[in-house]
Amino acid sequence: MMKLLLDQDVYALTARFLVDAGYDVLLAAQLGLSRATDEEILKTAQDQNRLLITRDRDYGNLVFVKAMGTGVIYLRVLPDNIDRVHHELIRVLKTYTAEELSRAFVVVESDGYRFRKLVS
Repeated sequence: MMKLLLDQDVYALTARFLVDAGYDVLLAAQLGLSRATDEEILKTAQDQNRLLITRDRDYGNLVFVKAMGTGVIYLRVLPDNIDRVHHELIRVLKTYTAEELSRAFVVVESDGYRFRKLVS
């Protein structure tokens, strides 16, 4: 089963959607990470072997520039396109294995997604 860590900026609706879809979901707040830095959250995802899901574009810098390599799914989502983004998110989670996603930065939008492999 794919294990996910949701950043504090991810909508509660998205968390519920993923739980209902059968994914192992942990919220950053459940781990006491509500005020944690992006680096701490990314390191926690890595340590717990979880894929990070966020709405914070700054993770791209950490993953690519600082080479903090762990899988990140960046959701470009707003309340008016959340259903379409959820549809694309599930498509990503079903298309790729946890192993493939753990080495990628994926941008999910309402009209599709972009999958970028991390350099190891």
